[in-house]
Amino acid sequence: MAGRRPARRHGLKRARRARMSWRRRGILGAILAAAGLLAWGYLARRLAPVSNTTQTRFDAILVLGDPADGDGNPTPIELARVTEAVREYERGVAAHLIFTGGAVANRFVEAQVMARTAEAQGIPEAAIAVEPEARDTIENACYAVRMMKARGWESAEVVTSAWHLERAGLIFSQMPIAWRMHAAPALEPGSEWRREALGMEETLKTVRYLVWGRPIERCEP
Repeated sequence: MAGRRPARRHGLKRARRARMSWRRRGILGAILAAAGLLAWGYLARRLAPVSNTTQTRFDAILVLGDPADGDGNPTPIELARVTEAVREYERGVAAHLIFTGGAVANRFVEAQVMARTAEAQGIPEAAIAVEPEARDTIENACYAVRMMKARGWESAEVVTSAWHLERAGLIFSQMPIAWRMHAAPALEPGSEWRREALGMEETLKTVRYLVWGRPIERCEP
């Protein structure tokens, strides 16, 4: 009996070591998988297309939404996008503006807030189209392109923030229109920490798009 107890204890220790070994392998595998996905998202952003056409005039300038503030006023991000779109309109890039974005973060519809801001900057109401339902960038692209097709418009300059440009380019590369990305200069200087945080957030959202959004959230404009 005395000889069996050490053997039994030795067997239990060996089983524990085996369980710990498998646990470590599982943790290591999860870390490597996460790192691989992040690398995929990062490279996809860096290699994202910025246009699929060489044309410089378009049927519409398409402005991607961002949440308004709690009082229904445009945030600096929204204001920057609208202001740049108005500049492009005045330069003759397109005769129409499309604002896209629903009430995502609060009760205020992003597209409506941006449209009012554009009108305040001198854009005639007749030149503005509003898409008020989209809740993310995939829907921004899908619903706005659907609106364009209904009007017979086949090309757009897409205005958004510089940090959003790459993921938006990936999404618009799936759209059946001629398009070009255009960055809206920020109205406020951002800190290096803020830029890094936005870059990481966009990388994570790109991973989500590649793994989930592109194959599952299919768009039929």
